[in-house]
Amino acid sequence: MPLRKGLLAFALFISLWIPASAWADLEAYIRKPEPEFAWSLKEKNDQAGDRTYDLQLVSQSWQGITWRHQLEVYQPKNVAPNATMFLWVTGGSPRPAHALIGMELARKIGAPVAFLFNIPNQPLLEGKLVEDDLVAETFVRYLKTKDENWPLLFPMVKSVVKAMDVVQSFGKEQLKQAPERFIVSGASKRGWTTWLTAAADKRVAAIAPMVIDTLNMSAQMPKQIEALGAYSERLQPYVKRGLLPVPQSAEGKRLLSMVDPWSYRDRLSMPKFIVNGSNDFYWVTDALNIYWKDLPGDKWVLYVPNTGHDLLRPNPESFNRLLNGLAAFSRYQMSGKRMPELNWTQEQTGPTLRLTVEASPAPSGARLWVAEAPNQDFRTAEWRERPLEFSGGRVTGVVSAPEKGYLAFFGELDYEIDGLKYQLSTQIRITAGTVTKTE
Repeated sequence: MPLRKGLLAFALFISLWIPASAWADLEAYIRKPEPEFAWSLKEKNDQAGDRTYDLQLVSQSWQGITWRHQLEVYQPKNVAPNATMFLWVTGGSPRPAHALIGMELARKIGAPVAFLFNIPNQPLLEGKLVEDDLVAETFVRYLKTKDENWPLLFPMVKSVVKAMDVVQSFGKEQLKQAPERFIVSGASKRGWTTWLTAAADKRVAAIAPMVIDTLNMSAQMPKQIEALGAYSERLQPYVKRGLLPVPQSAEGKRLLSMVDPWSYRDRLSMPKFIVNGSNDFYWVTDALNIYWKDLPGDKWVLYVPNTGHDLLRPNPESFNRLLNGLAAFSRYQMSGKRMPELNWTQEQTGPTLRLTVEASPAPSGARLWVAEAPNQDFRTAEWRERPLEFSGGRVTGVVSAPEKGYLAFFGELDYEIDGLKYQLSTQIRITAGTVTKTE
């Protein structure tokens, strides 16, 4: 008995002096009671058999500020509810374009989808800050006060968690089926929120984070200096507040552990469909390579060529690639069918670069996307299509390094599920020209 008491005392001592994990703090924030939490169905709108449910939601009170959101559920004609629901997290308030996108996505998936708006609530704070300026300011306030409620990603995640609560209650009342699982997706800071929500809530069965190519931030930021010569100008809200480079104080390291999805990667084993634009000005072109191999579980990537941070805007082809990819991924998750399994190698022998993909099942088509640039900054480069050879499940492509400058390439394979065509990509490989290497 004395030995047992001694071990218990030692364990208690350790628990008091070793900091809790970031995940434990995120979980504690989410589970904290929210007396203001409430929701209501504002109205139903019917048009040609398609129905939009407009819900109002109060998710929480954060730093004395009540967070209010709109939550819309889109149910096209003849589309039945499913035990899994796609939840798109976005900023701003609903516009007619959202309903068009939501209905089209629901048709392609074959199940209703939900869009959560006003993530985050903004503008906020004394200066009426929005987006990155707002996120950065909350990081600074955490560093000054050590109040771990300040980082804006925590209330953003909690809003999504509360929205899932609402959708389940709403589904039971209005759709006669409460979703049990969610496929969560969002772009940019909402993609950041997607990763963290998946780490904190087991109802998230799969995720499709978009244009947030920055996991493992402590490695990503030096990579930007190396490739671009400076931090991306899009990150100036963080640079001008002294957040980049990341402060090496105890609080700076703690902040990184709380908000970098990389810190939670052991909880991210669910299926992942990562969507990036090949010309996103926020990140280096091959940022995915820093974290891809160490992500656990099933994962796929889609690069939308010649597209930047706004994946929806460039042209109809980019829009269709995005929606078809999200819908196909969702169909696989809802049906239990297995997505294609891709394994690739990108090898270089002298000036010759070879991409080899082992694909099961075999694709219906394949191509190589190639771009050249005078340096490692490909954000304004034009990506051009080249043919790939494939025989059965083996896909191969060869390119030659330029004499000067740099070359980047990735493979793209065509697939189909239930008549819905979509694409899957490989990682991007960048190589220096033959003369560039020797200079």
